[in-house]
Amino acid sequence: MKVGIAGFGTIGRSIAAALGRGIEGMELAAVCSGDDDRARRAMAGLCDPVPVVEPAALASRCDIVVECAPKAAFRSIAEPALGARRTLVTVSAAAILENPEIVELARTNGAQIILATGALLGLDAVRAAAEGEIHEVRMITRKPPNSLEGAPYLLENGISLGTLQGPLKVFEGSAREGARGFPANVNVAAALGLAGVGPDRTRLEIWADPALDRNTHQIEVDADTARFSLKIENVPTVENPKTGKITALSVIAALRALTAPLRAGT
Repeated sequence: MKVGIAGFGTIGRSIAAALGRGIEGMELAAVCSGDDDRARRAMAGLCDPVPVVEPAALASRCDIVVECAPKAAFRSIAEPALGARRTLVTVSAAAILENPEIVELARTNGAQIILATGALLGLDAVRAAAEGEIHEVRMITRKPPNSLEGAPYLLENGISLGTLQGPLKVFEGSAREGARGFPANVNVAAALGLAGVGPDRTRLEIWADPALDRNTHQIEVDADTARFSLKIENVPTVENPKTGKITALSVIAALRALTAPLRAGT
């Protein structure tokens, strides 16, 4: 199966490196990037060089398109891939919430969108509980201030974190509102909403905490079949503190599952 990577930043480069080392039944065929020259330079030492192309060409060349680009580029990548009946693998749950029509596009064209787990521990448990009745889902995210810098919600509300001395709750609301206000930070909350009771019923708090060096998520689920708590502390990447190291690994795991003879988890 030929794989294309859309977006060649921290996540895209990690996936390219994994494909270079070998994922059974898959090969990297092409990439697209907002900076073609930078993408070509970044390939050196990661993988065998492949063409750097536009999103439409990526969709025509590849069976699987891995989307890990900035949110603003999501539609330009997703639409040609789904229109060409490809499998779209993404961690951009927030972009899916903002562009719900792409789900119908996938259905109409016989394509598929795979939302990789990303940083969400226990996504299988949430999906299973949603087959019954979930009464409540709450999530509390705590991050170092530099992981939240530049978020639209902070800018719009004049919230500065530069001199923060202690924990500060910067947001409380629905997962949909949180994904809109913090698009680079809470894909976890958007994915939780899509897997469970929906983004409008999923409650979210976001805290900036200068004492932390990891992105921490605490999730509480109350359902008719189970009550469970999930906690994960993600190590941020050096290149981009907004992204945890485990995010790229979750995409690599999703790719392996597509061809593996045994798949653990739903």
